[in-house]
Amino acid sequence: MSLKKILITVLSLTMALGLLAGCSTSTVTPATSTKTSGTPTQGTTEKLKVGILYISPKTDGGWSEAHARGFKEALTNIGEDKVEYIELENILDTDAAKTEAAVRQLAESGCKIIFATSYGYMDIIERLSKEYTNIKFEHCSGTKSNTTNFDNYFGQIEQPRYLTGIMAGLATKTNKIGYVAAQPFPEVIRGLNAFTLGVRSVNPTAQVYVEWTMSWFDLDKEKENAIALLNKGCDVMAQHQDSSAALVAAEEKGVFGIGYDNPMGKFAPKGYLSAPIFNWGAYYEKKITAMLDNTWKVETTWGGMKENMVAIDTMSTNVSADAKAKVELAKTKMLEKGNDAIFVGPIKDNTGNEVVATGKTLTKSEQYSMIWLVDGVVGKLPS
Repeated sequence: MSLKKILITVLSLTMALGLLAGCSTSTVTPATSTKTSGTPTQGTTEKLKVGILYISPKTDGGWSEAHARGFKEALTNIGEDKVEYIELENILDTDAAKTEAAVRQLAESGCKIIFATSYGYMDIIERLSKEYTNIKFEHCSGTKSNTTNFDNYFGQIEQPRYLTGIMAGLATKTNKIGYVAAQPFPEVIRGLNAFTLGVRSVNPTAQVYVEWTMSWFDLDKEKENAIALLNKGCDVMAQHQDSSAALVAAEEKGVFGIGYDNPMGKFAPKGYLSAPIFNWGAYYEKKITAMLDNTWKVETTWGGMKENMVAIDTMSTNVSADAKAKVELAKTKMLEKGNDAIFVGPIKDNTGNEVVATGKTLTKSEQYSMIWLVDGVVGKLPS
């Protein structure tokens, strides 16, 4: 047996023992893998095995559930007779050893394409893509890819974030809006800044107060930070987190809330406004179909509202007629110009420095390296 096979065997045994022992924070759960029904009969084509990594439960109500919804839509359209999913949940992207073991498990299970749906998987996927050159790798929300078998995709969520900012700016009475943010990465910063620009476009005196959890998925910390913001007088709550915990805190306090990733109205039936959401289904259908057709290729994707990769959830009855009209007007600009309708100067940061000159728009590269907070954000980036 080669050294590589021995290492793979050891990793697989380690993962299996980890499943038996259990873990309170993250667990590889192949028992919950979704496989298409039935077995191909003699003479039929073998199903394409598709591996999927989720950072949290695929029923988290937010980030992972949005991806799971997309994969379900893709499977429905492609056909269960053609595709088999192997889904691993609760793979924290901060646990490098567990992430690598999970990827190797999917690879050795015969998956021909693997979707890694969280930012922190990026470096491990990049490294293993060079080892498993016969497998295609799709990574969500990162910045790396290669020219052969490692793809990157994300959505311009800043557009619906800006639109929900308009809703928040017109809903607040205290002019204090809360925002529970995850990691101080450009992805999160872009969204916070876009939201704040939307708020200030209709309410120049409103401010967005931010608290950082330093985690993508931590129910207790998300709710704790939301409560801290509510105690400061914030009467609208927004978030960039994988769960609905911040929204639930707002509902319990009796104030308006804005979700993220996935429709979240069921978590706040009284105070829900709307949410910026992802529509991953069309993308997953496209890339899985390309595998079946043998036409898959590396093509870094960053789709917006025009491509229906992102959207705003249905606006609730809590959103005023005036706000809805302003949202629809701004949406028209998004469909025409994409993020150029948002990050156009003049823009100052929250220390008073001009960061985007009048008439200038930020390039994709500049947006992907954004490490400053726009005027109107109360708070600072964690050091």
